[in-house]
Amino acid sequence: MTIAASRRSLLLGAMALGGAAALRRPAYAQAAAPSGPFTLPPLPYAPNANEAAIDAQTMEIHHGRHHAAYVTNLNTALKDHGELAKLPIEELLAKLNEAPDSVRTALRNNGGGHTNHSMFWQVMGGTGEEPKGDLKAAIDRDLGGFEKLKTDFNGAGARVFGSGWVFVTVDRSGKLAIASRPNQDTPLMDGGRALFGNDVWEHAYYLRYQNRRPDYLAAWWKVVNWEKVAERYEAATKGTLKV
Repeated sequence: MTIAASRRSLLLGAMALGGAAALRRPAYAQAAAPSGPFTLPPLPYAPNANEAAIDAQTMEIHHGRHHAAYVTNLNTALKDHGELAKLPIEELLAKLNEAPDSVRTALRNNGGGHTNHSMFWQVMGGTGEEPKGDLKAAIDRDLGGFEKLKTDFNGAGARVFGSGWVFVTVDRSGKLAIASRPNQDTPLMDGGRALFGNDVWEHAYYLRYQNRRPDYLAAWWKVVNWEKVAERYEAATKGTLKV
């Protein structure tokens, strides 16, 4: 067996075990929030709400296990750092370079994972209708229109080597740009904001799409909640968008 095949087998086995446990829970059950300054936000919809692009089993494992682990590990890293634990997550990530060496990597990986996923759940649960109003105008102005946005965004996501994210970023003036980040890095680490983004780690899509990341990227637009993205855009221009 090749290394790649072995890796795929291990991933499928782990997700299958996790999925079996998830399926024993009621359909709408959420994982218990770990103890500490940060908590796991509940999904704002049922796990099967994104079935047009993402199956319910993946949603339950992704949220209840992967995201929950980031929150648990983040709280663990902050356990003996009371002053850091008082910071809001966006400030904590913007000041990573000021964190002690002993916890900086844990804060980067798990704080980034927590914020990226918190954003991710928010911007889904839609029916894939097109953006409207000020958001549409900004997409037309900065990204060449909706169809070009999808093409360029999907291309950037497909080019992420290994694990990471693809984002549309937004600044206080409302200017948009497409950016990718490795692992759980986030625009917050550069003082920026993600308007929306898609997770291209394998655990986000492997059960349905296996290694066909481009198919997942193309299908994901069917579940984007443009009303929620528009709310985030308005908050960004007012300086109130947090994560």
